[in-house]
Amino acid sequence: MEIVMQSHAKKLDKERDKHLGTGSRFTLAVASLALLLLFVTPIWRITLDAPQYPEGLGMIIRIDDVTGEKPNDLKNINGLNHYIGMKEIVPESIPELRWMPWIIGGLCLLGLFAAIHGRRGSLYAWTTLFLIVAVVGLVDFYLWEYDYGHNLDLENAAIKVPGMNYQPPLIGSKKLLNFTAVSMPAIGGWIAFLSLGAGMLLSFLSLRRGKKTRAAARANTGNTARGVAVAFFAAGMFVAGCATGPSEIRYGEDVCVHCRMPIADPRFAAELVTETGKVLKFDAIECAAAHASADLAGTEYEAFVHLPEDLSQWVHAGEARFIRSSEIHSPMGAGIGVLGGAGAHASQAQSPEVRPVDAHLLTWHEIVAAIESGSDSTHADGTH
Repeated sequence: MEIVMQSHAKKLDKERDKHLGTGSRFTLAVASLALLLLFVTPIWRITLDAPQYPEGLGMIIRIDDVTGEKPNDLKNINGLNHYIGMKEIVPESIPELRWMPWIIGGLCLLGLFAAIHGRRGSLYAWTTLFLIVAVVGLVDFYLWEYDYGHNLDLENAAIKVPGMNYQPPLIGSKKLLNFTAVSMPAIGGWIAFLSLGAGMLLSFLSLRRGKKTRAAARANTGNTARGVAVAFFAAGMFVAGCATGPSEIRYGEDVCVHCRMPIADPRFAAELVTETGKVLKFDAIECAAAHASADLAGTEYEAFVHLPEDLSQWVHAGEARFIRSSEIHSPMGAGIGVLGGAGAHASQAQSPEVRPVDAHLLTWHEIVAAIESGSDSTHADGTH
């Protein structure tokens, strides 16, 4: 009888060893759900810096699209590619952009299933599949870059350099003629690496657990898994904190996202940075406020403007005081300008343009609220 009971106890212990601890399952669920952030954050960024482009050109790769970092960047990159015989980058012609949402969505669901199922084998299967997807994805990306950099239309190329190829690096920087190309993961890419790293670490801890005594290993793995969860959250918060801030404006070249007019005057220029790191540029404060009211309502964003005393630096719009008057000739006619910092008042204005007799002092939130309520003369479509 005692032998039977011991045998049964051993079977129960073996069965328990096949299951993940609570901490491991929680961490696996968090790592899986984190992949959903790839649907709203850029995955990869390639930048090109050269003397003729002091602010650089940027290309952003998202889960289902390829865009320029600034409104005209992709168009300018394709124009440069044409001169050296490279193919035009057309997002619609890239099949991987149609597959990626399904692949990432599938990994997320499988990871959640593994966390709910709670078996070590499910964890190993998910981590292995994720690792295969990551390796295949990087190899495919390298081959995509190779094709664009080597298969050149030299017959129609304006610039021909014998033996030269224009393949950007997979990760890192590389000199291409007078350009420096830098290729690095963006926020979504780092999140994916963190998620995969969490799965690999959990798998390693789970495998090591089998070599220890069951009781000690169970406590150790649970504590370590909770540590992994905390570390994963901390790393995620760090990555989220690395979101793109405001960028420089090429005056006379960049156009306003809202009214499509060229951005010409830094006194009235403004930028909005969305929660996904996308930078939106505007030629007028009223355009930025109208866009925030109509297109970014209910979402997180940061607004930036220039203070009159230093038009080379951006400050948060919440730290600025605005002035409105018919004597201020803002680009879209709303008569809104920046007076100074948050403590500024009308009597401090030095320029006649910002010292009108009918001045009204406003905060950024008051400007947006005025547009939302319809009391502003600048409508959401940019007319006045």
